[in-house]
Amino acid sequence: MYIAFFVLMGSFLVLYIILPLVMMFMRTSLSLLIQAVSDPQVLSSIALSLYASAISTGIIVVLGIPLAYLLARLDFRGKRLVESIIDLPIVIPHSVAGIAILSMISERNPIGRGIHLAGLDPVGHLSGIVMAMMFVSLPFFVDSARDGFKSVPVRLEKVSRTLGAPFLSTFFRVSLPLSKRSILSGIIMSWARGISEFGAVLIITYHPMVAPVLIYERFEAYGLEYSTPISTLLIMVIFVFFVLLRFVSSHRGESN
Repeated sequence: MYIAFFVLMGSFLVLYIILPLVMMFMRTSLSLLIQAVSDPQVLSSIALSLYASAISTGIIVVLGIPLAYLLARLDFRGKRLVESIIDLPIVIPHSVAGIAILSMISERNPIGRGIHLAGLDPVGHLSGIVMAMMFVSLPFFVDSARDGFKSVPVRLEKVSRTLGAPFLSTFFRVSLPLSKRSILSGIIMSWARGISEFGAVLIITYHPMVAPVLIYERFEAYGLEYSTPISTLLIMVIFVFFVLLRFVSSHRGESN
């Protein structure tokens, strides 16, 4: 009986996600959807979203795996503070995140001056989009990877070390493979979160336009009629990628 009750209660949340999307698909004009598919600006904005999010996720993975391992294995003074700082982008309004990043790269401070002296200007550039996406996406990867490393028994690492394996060998042959599913899940969530980012990207880099910014512009200029087809197309693209990545992740987990 309680299983049926839980299914009923959980179904409300699933329906709450499905129904708005179904209604949006139903009101999407087929002719306008075809027009959106053939619109170079729409296609380039979606491609830019996918590309920039892939770059930001790649950087997060390289820097985040060592951090996640340290948080999983070490207890040190200030650890809770570090974990709270990592999770801060989840609760900060994303417009505030954009303003914060914009303040950091301003020429009025040493970091910003160094960036500009190096010939870089993230405002209105791909690098600005990547920086915004990284800020809002990193908690999803680091938290997932940390939980993955925590699930690996410490005794397995100790056995490897006592058998003469150096730390890096133990890490790459024991710790990393056993936490792979959590890391893959973190990659998927971080990548997807980057694609959907709007507020921070809007403040740092309005042009070139990522898909969420273009949807907002079309909505402001033409309303739902012309913004809905782009939204529908973006959801379709993301959903296909999301399902494929989930399938690859689960398939690899089962094969191991």
